[in-house]
Amino acid sequence: MNDKILAAFLARQYEDGMALSRDSDLLDLEPIGPPPVQRYVARFHCSGLCRTPAGDITETQGAAVGIYFPDDYLRRTDPYQVLVWLGPAEAWHPNISNRAPVVCLGRLGPGTRLVEILYQLYEVITYQRYATHDALNHDAAAWARQNQDRFPVDARPLKRRSMKLRIETPPAAGGAS
Repeated sequence: MNDKILAAFLARQYEDGMALSRDSDLLDLEPIGPPPVQRYVARFHCSGLCRTPAGDITETQGAAVGIYFPDDYLRRTDPYQVLVWLGPAEAWHPNISNRAPVVCLGRLGPGTRLVEILYQLYEVITYQRYATHDALNHDAAAWARQNQDRFPVDARPLKRRSMKLRIETPPAAGGAS
């Protein structure tokens, strides 16, 4: 890569993305390849929905998405080149295709920041964001219109750390004062 502007952009995306991953117990962001990093795998540890082979819609835990910043990312963006749905394969969402490894965030303009993409992906997975018009999965869109009372399936904020309680035992009774 000879583009210094793209290299600086990618360096910033790496810093910001890894900071969000450190500040979240719901996201693990894995850079793929040497700096400047153009590829990531984002693993989300949150609730989403899947369709079982029997046709039931159930909650599931976890999802993964591949993210790629091509060399011309600052000039043009093809969302289907930037994002690839890695799983679960049975994901049930209007914006996740049930035929191809595709997830749609809506408008994804040139230079969209990695952190913004991660937040939008999280909102899609947890049904905080969905579009029932122009859907990738028409059956899921029809189902979503009839089941809005179930959303969001996970309302926790993406940027958070789990609280670890530290319990201290009081000093033994009868000790010196």
